[in-house]
Amino acid sequence: MTPKEAVDFAKKNDAVVVDLKFTDLFGAWQHFSVPISELKEDLFEEGLGFDGSSIRGWQVINASDMLVIPDPATAVMDPFCQAPTLSLVCTIVDPITKERYSRDPRNIAQKAEAYLQSTGIGDTAYFGPEAEFFVFDDVQYELNHHSSMYCVDSVEGSWNTGRYEEPNLAHKPRHKEGYFPVSPNDTLQDVRTEMMLLMEEAGMVMECHHHEVATGGQCELAMRFASLTRCADNLMWYKYIVKNVAKRHNKTATFMPKPLFADNGSGMHVHQSIWKDGKPLFAGNGYAGMSELGLHYIGGILKHSRALAAIVAPTTNSYKRLIPGFEAPVNLAYSSRNRSAAIRIPMYSPSPKAKRIECRFPDPSCNGYLAFSAMLMAGLDGIENKIDPGEPLDKNIYSLGPEELAGIPTLPASLEEALDELENDHDFLLKGDVFTQDLIEQWINHKRENEIDELRVRPHPMEFHMYYDI
Repeated sequence: MTPKEAVDFAKKNDAVVVDLKFTDLFGAWQHFSVPISELKEDLFEEGLGFDGSSIRGWQVINASDMLVIPDPATAVMDPFCQAPTLSLVCTIVDPITKERYSRDPRNIAQKAEAYLQSTGIGDTAYFGPEAEFFVFDDVQYELNHHSSMYCVDSVEGSWNTGRYEEPNLAHKPRHKEGYFPVSPNDTLQDVRTEMMLLMEEAGMVMECHHHEVATGGQCELAMRFASLTRCADNLMWYKYIVKNVAKRHNKTATFMPKPLFADNGSGMHVHQSIWKDGKPLFAGNGYAGMSELGLHYIGGILKHSRALAAIVAPTTNSYKRLIPGFEAPVNLAYSSRNRSAAIRIPMYSPSPKAKRIECRFPDPSCNGYLAFSAMLMAGLDGIENKIDPGEPLDKNIYSLGPEELAGIPTLPASLEEALDELENDHDFLLKGDVFTQDLIEQWINHKRENEIDELRVRPHPMEFHMYYDI
């Protein structure tokens, strides 16, 4: 869609407000709205000003002025606004130099796509995330100097089988048995359908939706793959629509990786492939129908996985999910069909166009623009340096003994460890000025000071259970 087409689209839909959305460094959508009178074709070149110092991880107060530049190709009508509202996704530029802002995640995604093209390896990187989430009926949490607590609840929760509900109608999925039940066990069919239809209205191609493994309302909607930046835009819409539809039904949705103890967490398996001139480059005659280029891409992902973890599993809660022996793969191996490996090669179709890899350790708390870009850069490093991924591991990794596991590297056990890895291994991200040293330092420092340290200094209820009577 061109600027003129975006303006005409707004008129056709009787829009009276324009909502300008952009993504902060850590993956949350920010926005402000202007009257439709501001929507002129020159808006897509000149942009509008805002205070960049009020956005997490961005500008200092003495250099706060920034511009949002809307992308006309992202024009859709926002389905949650009372007044007809045109939504535009924006990139950020410096108002003085007109250069794109190095800490703008969408800019990084666009630079990653440009870097791929500059290498001559391919012209398009496709990504397809499977973002899981929970839909709860009640969430409470509190922390202060003398107490802390959290409590999540769901009408589906297996812990509620004995609760008086006037009446309790049972049919609550047991722990780890929530995958694909029909109603009445699955109470969220209509909610997910509403989410899926709104995603289609927003221009996303959807494939299916279903209940996920955990009790307590875990769900997933499958979206069709798209080019890197477009896919990251879609992921932002995905989260926005999921949360707002849940609210419409007096429920609340979260992409927190591990909100429940002793049940499956929410992952985001990310399918990815590279194409050139309309042809898939991962298909070949090697292991699992992979090309040598595709295997080298896997080699790059595996080599840099421990550093990638700081970006694709970027919260302290992520490492409550990435626990050895549980459902999320922590062992850095690859395989065909084997879901216990960190990288799986799906075998659903013999078509070369379907040949891709699935990276299984990311989770939906990540910033899609950064996560997809970082994985692409790691894979390209593997291709450029012909990194051998080693032998595939087709056994069930969870059933291997200590001696067999000893030779398999693992993901970091904590966000702190992952940030240390990123600090020591990020040169592959700096190629083509895709990521900058400034951004990586800001990411690491913010995570350490505002997440790790904040958690470290607070007593935990489990510590009272273990230590109060010593």
